[in-house]
Amino acid sequence: MNRFASFILPILWVFSLLGVPPNPTSNHLNPGKTTEVEQLLENLSATHPNPPSQLALANALRGYRQLSNGLKKPVLTVIDFTLPSTQRRLWIIDMDAQKILLHTVVAHGRNSGLLLAEQFSNRPESYQSSLGFFKTGETYQGKHGYSLRLDGLEKGINDQARNRAIVLHGADYAKEEFLKSAGRLGRSLGCPAVPTELATSIIQLIKDGTLLFVYGKDPDYLETSKF
Repeated sequence: MNRFASFILPILWVFSLLGVPPNPTSNHLNPGKTTEVEQLLENLSATHPNPPSQLALANALRGYRQLSNGLKKPVLTVIDFTLPSTQRRLWIIDMDAQKILLHTVVAHGRNSGLLLAEQFSNRPESYQSSLGFFKTGETYQGKHGYSLRLDGLEKGINDQARNRAIVLHGADYAKEEFLKSAGRLGRSLGCPAVPTELATSIIQLIKDGTLLFVYGKDPDYLETSKF
């Protein structure tokens, strides 16, 4: 056994005992090789000036890889709530073509924070945003017009989305014109609200069985999510 093998095999053995899978976005053993998330980020950057952060994209990609077999379209929506509401923090990504289809602002729940979303909940009547992976459902006409139902895929984290009526919808307080006058977007009752004029386009792109990932600064989520 060479020195490298004698060093690495005990580490792999410990990981196997702990049930820790290899990190698909890590490349410590091949530092000169481009990882999957780095390649995706490079491809997105080739046609778009502001792709998601590598950290948000890496977490989204891990879940997408595990859940993609149950999706109807290779479309991944990433919402990055580590960014303030003054920034465009929603991306719709065509995973086959590896390009960004749409990039815009999105509002968070009113009890999650003012400029930043810092508190998250799965509890009804909390009026907070939920983190994690959602599968898009059916569309309907509601009080906010054309809207899209969401099903939370993570038990105890966002699986109350239907009961809480957490949907994607348009709102005037989610327009960039609103933040120019108020200094931030308005806030929802927990729904990811998007600009009214873009709502139909967004919903048409992601409805009926695509994946939506909401990322935020929450160590508990990152430690407990099975994705």
